Amino acid sequence: MMSLILLLTQQMCVYLVIVYLVSKTPFFKVLTEASPRLPHKVVIYIVFSGFGIMATYFGEQINDAIANTRVMGAIMGGLLGGPVTGFLVGLTAGIHRYSFGGFTDLACAISTTMEGLSAGLIAYYFRSIGLNALRFKPLFVFWFTVFMEMMQMAIILLVARPFDQALDLVLQIAPSMLIVNSIGTALFMSMVRDQKAMYDKLSSSFTNQAMRIAERCVGVLAKGFDEKSSAKVAQIIIEETKVGAVAITDRKKLLAFIGIGDDHHIPGRPISSQLTIDCMKYNRVMFADGVDFPYSCSLSWNCRLGSCLVIPLTSDSEVIGTIKLYEARNKMFLNINRTLGEGIAKLLSNQILYGQLEEKQHLLTQSELKLLQAQVNPHFLFNALNTIAIITRRDPENARKLLLQLSKYLRINLKRTTGLVSLCDELDHIDSYLNVEKARFSDRLEINFDIPNELHLVKLPAFTLQPIIENAVKHGISQMMGPGTVTVTGAQHDDVLELCVEDNAGLFQHKPQSEGLGLNLVDKRLKNQYGPEYGLEIECEPDVSTKVHIRLPMTVPEMA
Repeated sequence: MMSLILLLTQQMCVYLVIVYLVSKTPFFKVLTEASPRLPHKVVIYIVFSGFGIMATYFGEQINDAIANTRVMGAIMGGLLGGPVTGFLVGLTAGIHRYSFGGFTDLACAISTTMEGLSAGLIAYYFRSIGLNALRFKPLFVFWFTVFMEMMQMAIILLVARPFDQALDLVLQIAPSMLIVNSIGTALFMSMVRDQKAMYDKLSSSFTNQAMRIAERCVGVLAKGFDEKSSAKVAQIIIEETKVGAVAITDRKKLLAFIGIGDDHHIPGRPISSQLTIDCMKYNRVMFADGVDFPYSCSLSWNCRLGSCLVIPLTSDSEVIGTIKLYEARNKMFLNINRTLGEGIAKLLSNQILYGQLEEKQHLLTQSELKLLQAQVNPHFLFNALNTIAIITRRDPENARKLLLQLSKYLRINLKRTTGLVSLCDELDHIDSYLNVEKARFSDRLEINFDIPNELHLVKLPAFTLQPIIENAVKHGISQMMGPGTVTVTGAQHDDVLELCVEDNAGLFQHKPQSEGLGLNLVDKRLKNQYGPEYGLEIECEPDVSTKVHIRLPMTVPEMA
């Protein structure tokens, strides 16, 4: 028995040496996947079917049978690949064993197939109940292999004939195969587990590092891609990655440089590095490791930097600059830093793109607001001047007051800020407008305000309420034959300010995307500034009333 144990141990050691060597290659990572995909399962099938076939070739002939380590391949294939993969691995290795003949050929083919399928079913069960990590535990694999080997011996006794010869064979090989195969499979899984733990640790470290950089860089480049923001980002990156130096450029000059060599890499200088020029020209990562690809500083012959990674920064597929990571001559450039650098470049590119989009959105909103400010209805101005001209003849003093109100309205309309104003200021602007309109409509226009005084200090975007009241007068009251009423109410509901402008004309007609320039801009501005749950909601009862509800968050200035 000892000689058989030694022979099987030698065979097992050969496999483990092969596994150890393969574990040092990226290929081995496929075996550590917790939930392998189809391409990974194909690789697992090929690898462990190969192990099963090799085990049969190198097995020891005993009484017209073969003592071997084939079970290792079948069980590992099932545990790592799942039921289908395990079944196919066991079937392939079993058919190969069957082709060798002998009185145990059928029994061995059946048992090997059953071992692969059983291991796969166990793996599937562990995944389904949330105990996926258990299949990577060497102690579990050891006892599971013991059980599978006992099942194989039972199948040999049930299937192989003559029974006496089968019993004699089991008594000879069972102890050796139980011990060696169980230990070998457990050691095999131990290697897989250790590599998996290493990959998980590196992945976790990389992810945490990237998340820290992302968290610290949020909003920095959104304010602009310039020397000030680039210097902040470069400082964050060098603190998190611990590389020798970090540089950021646009297409023409160095925007920021922090680390080794900052005495001669001065922000503002034109780009002189051929690596950087090629990186932007071809839009690809350039790497000079200082060994296979020599690196030399283009600014100083005695620069202490010895390797450089240059990654393009892009916006809408256009290269707008680069980020560069350096290491000193006496330090190797780690692959994890290379991968992290590429991830950082994508992160910064997205932030720059977001900043550009936000700036464009801001400019668009500002342009639309300026358009709204300049949207003094020619008919309103014409009607106001005509009204004042008529009143001048019979009541010069009143006409003078109306001219002052019109002047005040126009002055506020043109000079008003585009930021937040108090509700009180907004009502003052509206009052100037309504004083002119009341003179034109005489007794046909009535305005009612029901807004508690405590809400007058609430901040809201300029030109939120005024365009809606103007819309109610222009498209509602002015079209009526009888008297018209506009009612403006305000109330606070939790942290939400709700304003409502209601007229008694009921002439609003809903036309998608064309509710009027004023209404559209107010709704769009509120949603852009505060979120989709805020903005305007319009309800109309034809010939009875039109209500425009305005929702925005309560914003009250802090008391000094």
